[in-house]
Amino acid sequence: MEISFSKEIESLKYGQGQTFHGEGILAITKALLQSGVAYVGGYQGAPVSHLLDVMVQAKPYLDELGVHVEACANEASAAAMLGASIHYPLRGAVTWKSIVGTNVAADALSNLSSPGVKGGVLIVVGEDYGEGASVIQERTHAYALKSSMVLLDPRPDLQRMVDMVEHGFALSEASNMPAILELRIRACHVRGSFAARDNQPPKISTRRLLEDPAAFDYNRLAHPPVTFRHEKLKGEQRIPAARDYIRQHQLNELFAGKHSELGIVVQGGLYNTLIRTLQQFGLADAFGNSDIPLLVLNVTCPLVPDELGQFCLGKRAVLVMEEGQPEYIEQELATLLRRADIQTPLHGKDMLLQAGEYSAEVMATGLEKFLRQYRSELLSPSVPAWLDGNRERRSAIAAELGQALPARPPGMCIGCPERPVFAALKLAQQQVGQVHVAGDIGCHALATFEPFSFGHSILGYGMSLASRAGVSPVMNRRVLSVMGDGGFWHNGLLTGVQSALFNGDDAVLLIFKNGYTSATGTQDIISTPAEADKDKAPDKRKSVVHTNQTIERTLKGLGVKWLRTVTTYEVEKVRQTLVEAMTSDFNGLKVIVAEGECQLERQRRIKPWLASLLKRGLRVERVKYGVDEDVCTGDHACIRLSGCPTLTLKDNPDPLKVDPVATVIDGCVGCGLCGANAHAATLCPSFYRAEVVQNPKWHERLLSELRQRLIKRMQLA
Repeated sequence: MEISFSKEIESLKYGQGQTFHGEGILAITKALLQSGVAYVGGYQGAPVSHLLDVMVQAKPYLDELGVHVEACANEASAAAMLGASIHYPLRGAVTWKSIVGTNVAADALSNLSSPGVKGGVLIVVGEDYGEGASVIQERTHAYALKSSMVLLDPRPDLQRMVDMVEHGFALSEASNMPAILELRIRACHVRGSFAARDNQPPKISTRRLLEDPAAFDYNRLAHPPVTFRHEKLKGEQRIPAARDYIRQHQLNELFAGKHSELGIVVQGGLYNTLIRTLQQFGLADAFGNSDIPLLVLNVTCPLVPDELGQFCLGKRAVLVMEEGQPEYIEQELATLLRRADIQTPLHGKDMLLQAGEYSAEVMATGLEKFLRQYRSELLSPSVPAWLDGNRERRSAIAAELGQALPARPPGMCIGCPERPVFAALKLAQQQVGQVHVAGDIGCHALATFEPFSFGHSILGYGMSLASRAGVSPVMNRRVLSVMGDGGFWHNGLLTGVQSALFNGDDAVLLIFKNGYTSATGTQDIISTPAEADKDKAPDKRKSVVHTNQTIERTLKGLGVKWLRTVTTYEVEKVRQTLVEAMTSDFNGLKVIVAEGECQLERQRRIKPWLASLLKRGLRVERVKYGVDEDVCTGDHACIRLSGCPTLTLKDNPDPLKVDPVATVIDGCVGCGLCGANAHAATLCPSFYRAEVVQNPKWHERLLSELRQRLIKRMQLA
């Protein structure tokens, strides 16, 4: 049972006169429909997953509008969809997660940008940047510069964000350039409201079909020799047209201030944080009115030279607030000012952090330096005190603790089907020796943290098998590549499996078959079990991923000769299979498919089912594991082998023993890993399995009462 977005879908239907309330990313989704988008595609991933997830579930409504929605296999296929807008006046939008998604889509984007587009194109990118990010710290800005694409960075206000979506399509059409709308994590999740407008059915759509294809036009291909003409068009027509549109529609916002001799140029996405910082200095109020003039760049590429020059002209100094590196905006602005012979001092990375997220404290540190140099009288004594106080508080806490706080790395979910495989791998290495593990993007990447610490490299989604190609030939023993089913379909099938088979590589691939792209929000993939299989299962608590054999059939059809399927929770069987793969005489690609349904999806399926049984007064049995504290020796090997959050420590009840004992706390989902580990590793027999019965039958109640009486009598004896 996937997450339902029924409420969000209803808000997509709002029309003129209604007010939309909600998150930023859902506002963007609504804005696409208001803009007359004809087709939407993308690849899921935080922080923009909601856009595609909601669109997919809203397909019946979108069919009424004539909007086509496609859940793409990866970002490259999503970007390739945009080719529909090269010949036809179709507005298209795709979405993916930040720089890693743009990297995958780069080939298609370059070939799209060269001929340009007729219909407006908008690429919604979740700029997963800063300390809350889960990806490499790079920026999408470089792609906009190199491929001559418009880059929008709207001020985090829902009305402004919605307006920039509609302007984004229009700007793309006016300049024939694809437009990228980047949204930081906070912008995606900022909450607010805006005045809704009626959704616009596209003029050409699934309900209004094109009669004939466009006439062949070689100039619309990204192919020499016309690509040389495309390059000239970018500089001579497209970028000037984009600048004209930006200027005429005042997409960049100028906020005047009484201290006109100073100025701050800021990316639109940083505006809210900057205002909060200025409030600390007493230079802005709660309504966003700033005493220092601000030029808010809702469009960060291309920059408008005369707009920036006019802002900087006659000022004592200007500070550029640009998050991330390199400082693309600052460098270009410095060049523009030099060419215009404007001598206004320009500051940016010399006063602010070169890299990292621009929090209010980071901005305040740079702004303090700026004001101290140019208008020290504006620097309130409370600001340095506030900054010093923050540093002192951190130092005091560290001194009180005597050492830094222990790291709290993320971990796999309780009952995750991937945890037992890594426990089995730890046991297998005791027999075969240490193994080089090529890691991958996905939930299994959490195995890089303790207690497993597996994964020598992560080179991209579905790239683990490909990344071991240079390592395998120089290793004394086989290399293990780990990949999820999401990564397998995203990229691994072609870049990894096909390549290894073609080259006859002696490789070992472990595929986690949990049934979903779990790390991006448990979206369905081609190997997700059908809803009918989930519903007709005699016991809905059992995993149903085995009902879909698409991965196995694909591997066999491609020519994989050595293929094993194991259940992840059977630790000893998984250990034996890993040992077999690492020591087998078979020379070639060996694939282990480890089956175990994503625990999040399993719980979403069985909890409503169990609740319905209880509501009807029917018998419900659930499994719970525990530790016999009288038997536990306190060596904690079980915890080091498992890492399950519900397997932890408590004080030893025996006053003669010092070491704390292991215990299973509330939250246990009964996956059985702790017991399976104890068996596979021949640990102490302190784990027990209990069946908790609700609404028991009459004979079960009678049997339980007899047992209690017998136990009580034995205790008295």
